[in-house]
Amino acid sequence: MGPCAPLLLLLLLSWSWPLGGQQQHLVEYMELRLVALEERLAQCQDQSSRHAAELRDFKNKMLPLLEVAEKEREALRTEADTMAGRVDRLEREVDYWRPRTQLCPVNEKVPGGSGAKGKGRRNEKYDMVTDCGYTISQVRSMKILKRFGGSAGLWTKDPLGPAEKIYVLDGTQNDTAFVFPRLRDFTLAMAARKASRVRVPFPWVGTGQLVYGGFLYYARRPPGGPGGGGELEDTLQLIKFHLANRTVVDSSVFPAEGLIPPYGLTSDTYIDLAADEEGLWAVYATREDDRHLCLAKLDPQTLDTEQQWDTPCPRENAEAAFVICGTLYVVYNTRPASRARIQCSFDASGTLTPERAALPYFPRRYGAHASLRYNPRERQLYAWDDGYQLVYKLEMRKKEEEV
Repeated sequence: MGPCAPLLLLLLLSWSWPLGGQQQHLVEYMELRLVALEERLAQCQDQSSRHAAELRDFKNKMLPLLEVAEKEREALRTEADTMAGRVDRLEREVDYWRPRTQLCPVNEKVPGGSGAKGKGRRNEKYDMVTDCGYTISQVRSMKILKRFGGSAGLWTKDPLGPAEKIYVLDGTQNDTAFVFPRLRDFTLAMAARKASRVRVPFPWVGTGQLVYGGFLYYARRPPGGPGGGGELEDTLQLIKFHLANRTVVDSSVFPAEGLIPPYGLTSDTYIDLAADEEGLWAVYATREDDRHLCLAKLDPQTLDTEQQWDTPCPRENAEAAFVICGTLYVVYNTRPASRARIQCSFDASGTLTPERAALPYFPRRYGAHASLRYNPRERQLYAWDDGYQLVYKLEMRKKEEEV
């Protein structure tokens, strides 16, 4: 190799040694940077996960609040619509009462007054809203539950509410109703202890009250109303009372002048409210035709009168009435009381003719019905007979069938 070979080898080794050290430092530096970058990425992932969890928790908290806000918005909208309807009805009532006050002459008529608008159509054929087409064939049986309260009163169920709950309204001028959780509690010897008491702000008049859809509908005599001898002698006010909230949610003057008791044998009742498969009805009479009954279809939401009819059913010896599938059935008796019988019916839809209507007797019992309430869910009558609470089961048939 010659004398210069060792020197060349030594020179090459001296050059390669520094180059290897620089590469080692570079590798270590890159490894440190990669570790730092991995730590930063891990921190970013942790922060992203934490932010996602916080966002999910915030969403879970906000969703119920949004639902509550939406419900409150709908409730406010409904309340606003209700208030608008009440304001409109108050305007009609002001127009209705204005001719009776000193603000206008007695013989002055309000042109185009909205008070007449609340009276609804008169003596037009009623268009059924359900497919209900049944009529009474006979009163099949009677069950005496017990004796509670005075000679006149009302007991019933809510056809749209809980099937077991019993409502008892004792007397013809009272402000406290008894509510029993079930029929068995009402039949106990000390029944009043099992009942909750609901007090209404204004006493009811007569036995024409009705429990329907969680509300108590009843007639109130305003100062000077029927029998009061005042300027409002011929007016009566309908009250819609919320049984759960125990508040008056609506009221309306019944648009009929010269009200008189519709039943000749029940002098304390001026408006008898009834419910059937079609909704809310009112039985009444006026001085304009003091020999026959009138029937009205009411809107249970607004208490407006939708339609009215003059029926051929006489007031004389009538003691109570009820409505089934749009047909009014009037029960008659004698004084002193004897065996009651349905002697007149009026179908607002015109389907049931008098020739096809059955006129059944009630099971043999010599008493007087202070009230009768039909329950469309059970097809039974709840009767108050001289302080006794009775249940009548009804047998039905199609209106088109012959008797």
